[in-house]
Amino acid sequence: MTGKELLEILRNRVLVFDGATGTSLQTQNLSAADFGGEHLAGCNEYLNISKPEAPEKVHRGFLDVGVDVIETNSFGGASIVLAEYGLAERSYEINRRAAEIARKTADEYASPDRTRYVAGSMGPTTKLPSLGHIGFDDMKDSYKVQVKGLVDGGADLLIVETCQDLLQMKAALVAIHEFIEETGKGIAVIVSITIETMGTMLMGTEIAAALTTIEPYDIVTVFGMNCATGPKEMEENIRYLCENSPKPVFVMPNAGLPENIGGQACYHLSPDELEFWMTRFVREFGVSIIGGCCGTTPDHISRLVKISAQIKPKERDVSYTPSVSSIYSNVALHVDPPPVIVGERCNANGSKKFKELLLAEEYDGMVQLAKEQMKEGAHILDLCVAYVGRDEVRDMREVMKRFNTQVALPLMIDSTEYKVIEEALKMYAGRAIINSINLEDGEERMRRALPLCKKYGAAVIALTIDESGMAKTRDKKFEVAKRIHDLAIDKYGMREEDLIFDTLTFTLGSGDEEFRKAGIETIEAIKMIKREFPKSYTLLGVSNISFGLNVHARHVLNSVFLHYAMQDGLDLAIVNAQRIMPLYKVDARGRELCREVIFDERKFESAQAQAG
Repeated sequence: MTGKELLEILRNRVLVFDGATGTSLQTQNLSAADFGGEHLAGCNEYLNISKPEAPEKVHRGFLDVGVDVIETNSFGGASIVLAEYGLAERSYEINRRAAEIARKTADEYASPDRTRYVAGSMGPTTKLPSLGHIGFDDMKDSYKVQVKGLVDGGADLLIVETCQDLLQMKAALVAIHEFIEETGKGIAVIVSITIETMGTMLMGTEIAAALTTIEPYDIVTVFGMNCATGPKEMEENIRYLCENSPKPVFVMPNAGLPENIGGQACYHLSPDELEFWMTRFVREFGVSIIGGCCGTTPDHISRLVKISAQIKPKERDVSYTPSVSSIYSNVALHVDPPPVIVGERCNANGSKKFKELLLAEEYDGMVQLAKEQMKEGAHILDLCVAYVGRDEVRDMREVMKRFNTQVALPLMIDSTEYKVIEEALKMYAGRAIINSINLEDGEERMRRALPLCKKYGAAVIALTIDESGMAKTRDKKFEVAKRIHDLAIDKYGMREEDLIFDTLTFTLGSGDEEFRKAGIETIEAIKMIKREFPKSYTLLGVSNISFGLNVHARHVLNSVFLHYAMQDGLDLAIVNAQRIMPLYKVDARGRELCREVIFDERKFESAQAQAG
């Protein structure tokens, strides 16, 4: 089943998933021998080999009450988890058997007017890559084996579920992305995160940051929540997703909050209560896929089948602003009033202090500098660790290891080296911006950078530079922007809202006649881009306009230039927030002089008048 096929099904009805596999297996009172011996006791996934009738019985229990989708018995089927039982090398076999058992059972219940689907279950493993428990590539490779086994065994779709760390979620998605690219097999994907009782994911991620991170992935068809809590505790986050997610919403709650009784997790939410909450989620919020997680039995799920037969999801009125995110929170790419401020002090080429901290490898100091910019008003941080003579990949790895979990602001990854960019993306849990692409060497930078953006869900800055150099006039800037726009979308599969155009500007402080109109040409180019590509965004390194002037003049000119650029559509500005003055703090004469310089309104007087 492709993503488009799943979306078509969801246009007409609510889709019902099954309930708790683990809970259902426990009711079978399996012995150690059923698992293949004491050393394998508790490894539910090995039952696919040692006692396949056990997972088959679970599937039948849910199919008997009328579910549309059954999940494979592969939640812990990644080699990372299986290694704890000495089964890592059998991951492909175990996942394939899980899918084959589910496929065979689902097909037995199918009829000409009723298809039953198999969802390949991919759990979170036992590792949190954001905490350094495992490397990104190791986790991705483990998931990739699982994906291959599930698809080869006959899964119709994949569900990456119970995600606790955005970086773990991204590793699974990169594994699926690579599998699709290598095999050409399209398959629908559902991603489901877990929000704990404290209101965030285990790593502290807010629901908005999770949505921002997942939203750019076109391989993901549906996004939602499962596990950790009952439906009551999920209500506000489900409401948020239904109001903001461009993707259909999935919800699979536990049968309430668990209570430890005699060392066993016991769930007390009744089928009636589950029906009440899920009816509300479908009818009032617009949830499209429902099911049950821990503690939910066929009795619970039969009520969801009833809901599906009686109710269609509310038509959702979605309002989503493209954003970027850290592991904790998100930042929209446009705010009112603008601009989104990109802090420039974590750049080894532009900040003396950051360079010194990098050379001394004072990582705590770098983190502190990042946090200072947040206090100063920055929304996003530009991060560049490039310095001649140093290993940029190593430096990025060491800095990103800390910034990922210690810096709350989203990051702009600033490098000309693709190995550095990919290393950063592998270590960054949120949605980053890549700085940057251009056409200086033809399509080379686009060819290298944009596939990374697609693979890791990043936005990208596009500079108006082509083979002839930096564009100077508004028409040339727009011409280059349009060329980049068309190539990025038509050839590399990016979306307009993933593109952030930097129309660049030259200094007005050089006295060079060629650049007297640098300010107005830059601003007019912004207007043209926003008019032609309304879903895209614009950015400027504002301080370039005043390079070469004294410090006070720079502050004033930067502030006035930023004001006029924002009026004409500037969304983001790379600035030192402390050095931008509110316009009301600039005296009237200073504002007017800067305006005349920016818009090249020169006043000429005759020599005779000057002499007089």
